[in-house]
Order: sequence, then C-alpha cells, then structure tokens
Amino acid sequence: MKGAGGSSGGIGHFFIGLLMMCSGFYMLLNAITVTANFGLGSRLYNLSAFGTSFGVTSGTVMIPFIFGIGLIFYNSRNILGWLLSIGSITALIFGVISSIRFSLRTMSSFDLIVILVLAVGGLGLFLRSLKKLDAKYS
Repeated sequence: MKGAGGSSGGIGHFFIGLLMMCSGFYMLLNAITVTANFGLGSRLYNLSAFGTSFGVTSGTVMIPFIFGIGLIFYNSRNILGWLLSIGSITALIFGVISSIRFSLRTMSSFDLIVILVLAVGGLGLFLRSLKKLDAKYS
C-alpha cells in the first residue's frame, strides 16, 4: 500500500504533520497584530533636497493622478496621462504597504516555543511523509 503522495512515507505522519503545521501556523498568525498609519495627511515618502526635507503625503500623490485622469479622458492615447495615473496609483499602493506595521503580541516564552515546535515540527513531519523511505527502514 502506498503512503502519502504515492510514496512509502506514511499516511499517519502526513496527517499528524498537517494537523501540527496548521495549528502552529494558525496560532502564530493569530498572535500577530497589524496596525496601519495611513490617511490623506500621513507622509508616504520623504524627499531631501537643498538642505530641506519635503514630505510627500498621500493627498499629494493624488494630485498627479487627477491630472492624469483628466488627460486620459481628454485624449486616451496621451502617454503622459497614463504615466501620471499609473505612477500615482503605484506610489499610493507602495505607500500603503510601507505604512503597515506588524508586531507580535506579548506572550510567554513557553507559548512561543509551543507555537514554533508545532509549526516547524509539523512541517518536518509533513515533508518526511512525502519522501520515499528505504525498504530496510520500514
């Protein structure tokens, strides 16, 4: 009888590893707190030139987008309109992603060790079940 994935690795290791891995990664992702610091007045980028610092806000990024959309509606083949619109949306997306902050909630070292053993140990068992075992070890 073949095991998991058609190999001789074992169906028991497959399901135990899958259960451990899923529960460990669920507990790890559940312990992460995601906060965002984004608004139309928040700084996305800082530009420094001539000894001064200028903050580019998300509202400032929308100004070229508005001009780009106007140019596109006036003449849809206008390359400048497309560049302004796509560049502004790209800058806005990168700004939103860079303003996201991930932090791990406070937990005891025992909790963290249990989470890591479940996640990484389950991954090891899961992958071991997929490899072919030699006949002398079975």
